[in-house]
Amino acid sequence: MEFSEVIRHVGSTFPEAVVSQDEGTHYLQIVPEQWRDVALHLRDDSKLRFDALMCLTGFDKGPGQSLGVIYSLHSMEHDHKLEVRIEVARDGGAVPSAAHVWRTADWHEREAYDMFGITFTDHPDHRRMLLPDDWIGHPLRKDYETPDDYRGIPVPKDKRGWE
Repeated sequence: MEFSEVIRHVGSTFPEAVVSQDEGTHYLQIVPEQWRDVALHLRDDSKLRFDALMCLTGFDKGPGQSLGVIYSLHSMEHDHKLEVRIEVARDGGAVPSAAHVWRTADWHEREAYDMFGITFTDHPDHRRMLLPDDWIGHPLRKDYETPDDYRGIPVPKDKRGWE
């Protein structure tokens, strides 16, 4: 199924969910409130069968702007791909967890929470996975300020030589 057909199919089933789409990069942006239903449809509909979540990435548009999540999906049965983008408010916005739809979303969503502070409602284990529980802030946010120390241990700010 071509990208335009996928978009038409999803748009006709969930007209209130689709915010925008981009033919050039093959992505579909939807509202977070509809994500749970759209995700199940993308996985279960016989014409779509997006049975694999290849990647989930968080993003930050900058201070005072939204945060977001990108879900990269693939159908092994039909051999087509789709990128779904969901944006939420920087403070207090939340995305319904897709861990009940694609099991691999569990760890990906935890990483997006840890690094960007994106909340995933109904996540089975919504806690940090890369940083300690008492770490302050989310290091991949564009407005993140690296602390001087953590529990008395200096946190280096000069990263030269780490590459």
